Amino acid sequence: MDFLFRSILSLKTVDECYNFFEDLCTVPELKAMSQRLVVAHMLSTKRVYSEIVAETGASTATISRVNRSLNYGCDGYELVFGRLEEEDKKEKQD
Repeated sequence: MDFLFRSILSLKTVDECYNFFEDLCTVPELKAMSQRLVVAHMLSTKRVYSEIVAETGASTATISRVNRSLNYGCDGYELVFGRLEEEDKKEKQD
């Protein structure tokens, strides 16, 4: 696991991420991870299940699992969302 995470941390651009993850994962795996991230973001902005299902196509079981991670996990989603928000604000100021 450490080797995987160190590999991810070595990537410097979105294009590098696309190339690495397309080599590492299948299309369904990438879609599933992407969907869970979008679901987590929508839940963190207080969107309701019915909206999330309609917009993402995620099952209520997936939404529930992601919600459990948001509430009882290691705060990884919130860390990433906070950093992305900071990055967006900084880009708008520049």
